[in-house]
Amino acid sequence: MAGEKQPALAGVNARPPAATSPKVLAIVVPVIVAGAATLAVALYQYAGTSPSASDLAQLLGLFASMVVAERFPVPLEGVRAGGMTLGFVFSISAIILLGWPAGVIIAAGAPTLTHLFQRRPPLRAAYNGAMFALSALAAGLVVEHVDGDSVQILVAQVVLCGVVYYWVVNLILISAVLSADSDRSFFTIAWENITQTAAPFAFMVSSALALIVLWQREPLLSIALVGPLLAIALYQRSTYRAMQAMRLALTDPLTGLGNHRSFHERLQRELVAAEHEGTPLALCLVDFDDLKSVNDRFGHPVGDLVLGQVASRLRQGGEAFRLGGDEFAVLLPRQDERQATAVARSIVERVAALDVEGVGPVTVSAGVATYPLQGSGRDELIRLADSALYWAKKDGKNRVRAYAAESILRANLEELAETPDRAAQYRAAESLAKAVDERDAYTGSHSQRVGEYSARIARRLGAEDPAVELTRLAGNLHDLGKLAIPEEVLRKPDALSDAERLILERHPQIGFRMLESLGVQPVAEWVLHHHERWDGAGYPNRLAGDQIPLGARIIFVADAYDAMTSDRAYRQAVSPRDALAELERCAGTQFDPAVVKALADELLRTGDEAVAV
Repeated sequence: MAGEKQPALAGVNARPPAATSPKVLAIVVPVIVAGAATLAVALYQYAGTSPSASDLAQLLGLFASMVVAERFPVPLEGVRAGGMTLGFVFSISAIILLGWPAGVIIAAGAPTLTHLFQRRPPLRAAYNGAMFALSALAAGLVVEHVDGDSVQILVAQVVLCGVVYYWVVNLILISAVLSADSDRSFFTIAWENITQTAAPFAFMVSSALALIVLWQREPLLSIALVGPLLAIALYQRSTYRAMQAMRLALTDPLTGLGNHRSFHERLQRELVAAEHEGTPLALCLVDFDDLKSVNDRFGHPVGDLVLGQVASRLRQGGEAFRLGGDEFAVLLPRQDERQATAVARSIVERVAALDVEGVGPVTVSAGVATYPLQGSGRDELIRLADSALYWAKKDGKNRVRAYAAESILRANLEELAETPDRAAQYRAAESLAKAVDERDAYTGSHSQRVGEYSARIARRLGAEDPAVELTRLAGNLHDLGKLAIPEEVLRKPDALSDAERLILERHPQIGFRMLESLGVQPVAEWVLHHHERWDGAGYPNRLAGDQIPLGARIIFVADAYDAMTSDRAYRQAVSPRDALAELERCAGTQFDPAVVKALADELLRTGDEAVAV
């Protein structure tokens, strides 16, 4: 049966015989010689019995049946060599019904004839035929010693014949040549073959038993098995094609890696498994450095060739996927951050060692994030790995960065503080604000909206342009400290406990410390006090009235307005008009009345949705 998997020379038949390795030939040549000798002896023995016309008709009938079976192999999922055939049924039946010489003639002759008609490599056809001949000989000689006419004896003969034919001879010869050709362990390959074909083996043995019983009663009755066996073969082929089509739908056609859909499905399954087993899961995102310049200089066909070369290097690291364009992902189950970073570094080094003809060296950058150390879900793990990838490219490309909230945050903050370029400052602030908003319970870009409302209020209050922009910057960063607050607290749909509320109320101080050390003033101070109330009942310092910096009072009103008009995890948004009415009701206690009036005037002046009803 393993022989029917087609072929034993799975790793060899793609090459001409001259290219076959000496290790493979050391196995193939002796088997072919022994098989040819076995077939010659079988022909001599069978001819010596002076077979009648009826005997020859039976031989030819089983021979023809096996030829047809070999012509239409049944594919098996996971079987590297291409599947199995129903020829096993006819081989075993011939051995028991007609004796081992006839069994050898049918088992060796039919596949060899079929393979030659199909113009398969002669070496492969000869090896398969010889292997079947030796299998049939061994099985036939063993069965000859099991005598009796009872049903139990017949069952024992069929099972014993099948075991010797397949597991004792066939499987050993297949595994040996595959091991020699691939340098993989013989025992590993043998075990894979056993596990992949055990169920089909049991089915074939039972089918052979049915064929033998029918044949013993009346050979013509065996024709009744043709329909069911053919139906099973056709069904299996149809199922296999459907599975192949499904696999194609999950495969990137250019690189052969899993595609975007396959990646998300696989990542979700691995996260579930990691949570169930309590093991880590690392995600490595890889991005080609400057693929556009390769496409521009050499054309897209060359760019595709380079992508294929890069993909081959990714496969060596783990289960790889192409997410689109020049973006790839590698899943590393049961690997912690240190192990995953080492794998990612080896991928980057292997790609850097590439020297594509006419293109020269190419490089990639990689970012790593690990569950449960960082991301707690699929989308968050992807986001964090993407953040790490961003900093790997920003730091000069051709390198690896593992996600570390502190280091990435620090890099953003340093960019914010050190660059004199106002546009660059705002890009850094937007990146930080986006990181906060993706963890918080608000919908959309809450921090950016607060920054915009804060700038409009400041301008309405008569602030000059530099002060207006500082207020916008502080509004963008007002919740920066929430990066250190557990996400389960930020997204909790129910009321917070006293302990959880204390944790949440620390975020202005955390944000202040992040900004103060970088000298981002007065933004740091405004962030510290943006939850102080006009009546002194706020936090963290219970400042009141004009003790509270004006920038902080502006942010407080802008934050409250956007919070009320945004959907949250635990409630839906209120209308803009109702939100403004609530601010006016609390003016003089919670909010600075002048700031509330400035917001109302600004919204009225611009015809904003807030009061346009």
